[in-house]
Amino acid sequence: MENNLFKTHNLGSITLSNRVVMAPMTRSRAINNLGNSLMADYYAQRSGAGLIISEGISPSPNGLGYARIPGLYSKEQVQSWKPITAAVHENGGRIFAQLMHTGRISHAHNLPEGARVVAPSSIRAQGQMWTDQQGLLDLPIPQALSYKELLATKSEFVQAAINAIEAGFDGIELHAANGYLLEQFLSPHSNQRTDEYGGNIENRTRFVLEVAKEVSIAIGGDKTAIRLSPYGVFNDMPHYPEIDATYTYLAEQLDTLGLAYLHLLDHGAEEAPHVPSQLKKSIRQEFSNTLLFTGGYNLSKAHQDLSAGVTDLIGFGKPFITNPDLVHRFQRSLPLNIKLDASTLYTPGEKGYTDYPVFAEESVSV
Repeated sequence: MENNLFKTHNLGSITLSNRVVMAPMTRSRAINNLGNSLMADYYAQRSGAGLIISEGISPSPNGLGYARIPGLYSKEQVQSWKPITAAVHENGGRIFAQLMHTGRISHAHNLPEGARVVAPSSIRAQGQMWTDQQGLLDLPIPQALSYKELLATKSEFVQAAINAIEAGFDGIELHAANGYLLEQFLSPHSNQRTDEYGGNIENRTRFVLEVAKEVSIAIGGDKTAIRLSPYGVFNDMPHYPEIDATYTYLAEQLDTLGLAYLHLLDHGAEEAPHVPSQLKKSIRQEFSNTLLFTGGYNLSKAHQDLSAGVTDLIGFGKPFITNPDLVHRFQRSLPLNIKLDASTLYTPGEKGYTDYPVFAEESVSV
């Protein structure tokens, strides 16, 4: 039986060469928050994926929570991404920009002058943040966005999406997962606003839905996607009784926008609770366009879920770090390099970034 993972897939106005997606992963190589030639090499090496989703790219100076993450809010940043997207396209790949505003998961040392740590409400997240100046520091108390600032933040997402298309990306993915700004609006633990953006499910999802709608109007729904992580606990996101109802409603409303895909991340492989199968089924039922699932997949599990119609695309994260030629290895049942050097995940330079080897078929005795 042909493995569905290697079939083409129509995603909006583009065709993916296979259904393997390189999941977005922060790698912290963007010196001065700009793309560079090292990053172009990294993404080009992995362009055998049907779709690459970039590392998180900030739509705003306020969203640059981590050290050395890129942005898409200045002309210089737009220009810096053009060689990267061109390198992927020259290798026959497709790439979406993941727009990630870190919100309260941030530190002033990682922000440019004049930027602030902001969130839906002034509630500090538990945990620490790496800064190049002073190492690990406690996360600060964020400043709650005023109504006027909230509207400005929405506009920043829209402009960053427009900038992404100008930079050569095939589309954008809104990062509404992993405890960053958009998910901070979804959770009653981080969102305790008393205006129309806080309180019940409809209000807590309002900001996310408005951002998605306005971005899709600006660049097209077929170029707009979103990432969700229900039941994830990363970045101090405790569970709450209305999780299933929140994400079912969100999927139903997102479906009306004609988005390219909905990306569902299941943290169950990383010692967090799995997304219940019933919620996955509800999202599948409510969202009629392409579904992308990520979280602890191997080749057999990917084939199983694609064949069963559970999802349409499968994302792989860490395997792409150590196997730039992951799709080639999958297609030929070649062994994977699983020796991940965790100490180089977020350090500057090529070590642990562009120096993982491709598989040398000539070294295998037939």
